[in-house]
Amino acid sequence: MARILGIGDNTIDMYVDHGVQYPGGNGINVAVMSRRLGAQASYLGCIGNDDLGDIIRDMLKSEKIDTSHMRRIDYPNAWTRIKHNGNDRMFDGSNPTMEGMYNLTARDFEYIATHDLTHGCLYGKLDNDLADISRAAPILSFDYADEFSSDYLDKTAQHVDIAFLSNPGASEEACEQLCREVATRGPSIVVVTRGDQGSMAYDRNKFYKQGIVSGHIVDTLGAGDGLIAGFLVAHLNGATLSEALQKGAENATFVCGYRGGLGYESKIKPDQAGLSRN
Repeated sequence: MARILGIGDNTIDMYVDHGVQYPGGNGINVAVMSRRLGAQASYLGCIGNDDLGDIIRDMLKSEKIDTSHMRRIDYPNAWTRIKHNGNDRMFDGSNPTMEGMYNLTARDFEYIATHDLTHGCLYGKLDNDLADISRAAPILSFDYADEFSSDYLDKTAQHVDIAFLSNPGASEEACEQLCREVATRGPSIVVVTRGDQGSMAYDRNKFYKQGIVSGHIVDTLGAGDGLIAGFLVAHLNGATLSEALQKGAENATFVCGYRGGLGYESKIKPDQAGLSRN
C-alpha cells in the first residue's frame, strides 16, 4: 500500500455567501483524498489553537490521517474567504498565517523518509526547506498551481520529482512547451492541468493527453487536488502515465460532486475572523 505524506498548507474555506465553511488546503486535501483512494496518508503542518484549528484536527482524526508530526501552535488558523458564481468559486481574500513556520527537525526528516512520496505546494511556503525535504523524500511532488514564474521554477524545480502546474486557457502547444521548460529544471514528470481542456503529462520523452470526465458538478473547489491525489496514488501503484491521468480526471470529477474540497460542512460563526474585507 502506497504511503503518502501531505506537507505544508491547510486552511478553512469560508463560503461567505452561503454561511458555511469547510476544511481544505492543498497539503491536507491531497493527504485525505489519497487516503480515500486506498493509500496510507499522513499530514505534517501547523494548525492554529482556535476553533478553526479544531475543525482541521477533528477532520484529520476522522479520516484516520497520521498526524504524529503535526504542530498545533499558539496562533490563529489560516482561512480563505470564497464567493460563488453558480458552481464556480472566486477567492476573495485570505489569511495564510502559519505557512513557513514548521521548524523541521532531524526527526521530521526521518519521518518524511518513511513515506513513498511527499507532496507539497507553493502556498505552504516550503522554499527554505525544499532541498532538505527532497533529500529525505524518496519522491517529492509539488503543486505550482498557476504561479510558476521562471525565477520560482529556477529556485525550486531542481528539488522536485513530479511537478504539477495549472494553465487553463493556454493552447496545447503552449502547455507542451511549458512541460519541456519545467522538465529541463529537474522534474522527471510534469503534469499540466488545462481546465475544461483536460490535462497532459510529460516524462521527458513523450506527452500523454487526457480529457475531462463528465459528471454531476456541485462545487469545483478541490478538483485540482483531486486530480493530483488520483494521479499520485495510481502512479505509486504502478499505473502508466496515461492510466494515472485517467484516474486523476475521474477523481477530480468525483470531488466536484460534493461541496467543499473534503466535505465536513459547518456553519460560520457570526464573530469569526475574516468574514469581510477590512
